Amino acid sequence: MLKKIQRICKPLLKTVFVFGLVLVLALSHADGALAARSGGRIGGGSFRMPSSRTYAPRTTPRAGGYYPGGGFGFPFLLPLWGFGGFGGLFGIFIFLAIANFLVQTFRNVTSEAGEDVGYSTNPTVSVTRLQVGLLAQARDLQTELNRIAETADTNTPTGKAEILQEASLALLRHPEYWVYAGGGTQQAKLNAAESQFNRLSLAERSKFREETLSNVNNQLKSVLSQELPGSVDNPTRLITEGPGEYIIVTLLAATLGKWDIPNINNTEDLRQALRQIGSLPGEQLLAIEVLWTPQAEGDTLTSDDLFAEYPDLTLV
Repeated sequence: MLKKIQRICKPLLKTVFVFGLVLVLALSHADGALAARSGGRIGGGSFRMPSSRTYAPRTTPRAGGYYPGGGFGFPFLLPLWGFGGFGGLFGIFIFLAIANFLVQTFRNVTSEAGEDVGYSTNPTVSVTRLQVGLLAQARDLQTELNRIAETADTNTPTGKAEILQEASLALLRHPEYWVYAGGGTQQAKLNAAESQFNRLSLAERSKFREETLSNVNNQLKSVLSQELPGSVDNPTRLITEGPGEYIIVTLLAATLGKWDIPNINNTEDLRQALRQIGSLPGEQLLAIEVLWTPQAEGDTLTSDDLFAEYPDLTLV
């Protein structure tokens, strides 16, 4: 009887042991991935119309819209119609019709004037995201991004344009390491563009366990490698780990007006998109962010991490 129970339980115990071993290995791998996810961030801007812009409405007379000598001329037309013979009620109807016509004309004139000078109280804003995945051997790129973060002026239009230009140039200088890319542009009105921009920014920042270097609105913050998660129990962990397999860089830009980047299917599309976003003028930029991971020396971003966190990237 005892031997029979042993024969029945032995396969079951073996299955439980194998399952437990797989579970332990999976959890230990996930813990390692979470412990090594540093990120850098450069950003700044404001979703307000630039105060330096002035607009002068067009005052060129339009046919039928104005009466020579100043003012509208409909009172002088009333005698020509002979309102006295049609009675008071009919005269009121005619007066209301003419008044409505003049109001509509005035609205059209002011609307067209606003379009001519490009003015709108709630203009269209383009929110663009461009992502590049590079082989981890592009360590010089991380050094360049660190330098940009430490010296950037994120509060002025010129400073924001220079950040995008320098980050784009850093990426353009390493085409031999390009592997993946993706991105696109969405249009929104000014009063909704900030939430759209923040949503994209938060989605990228949530992939970092720690922002180890950031310069946002000229507030520079840095976390030393010995302060990173996991370094207390094992101070040499980040140093002895092998280099990461990939580096991911994300460029975000909110610009006034309708603007977009091409669909990225190959390296030439990526090169064109980087040139476009790097040449945006400062007066057109409302807000920008540059994010990259890993940032800390010795940190890793494996292929499993990349496929899990950046599934929409395309092989270029």
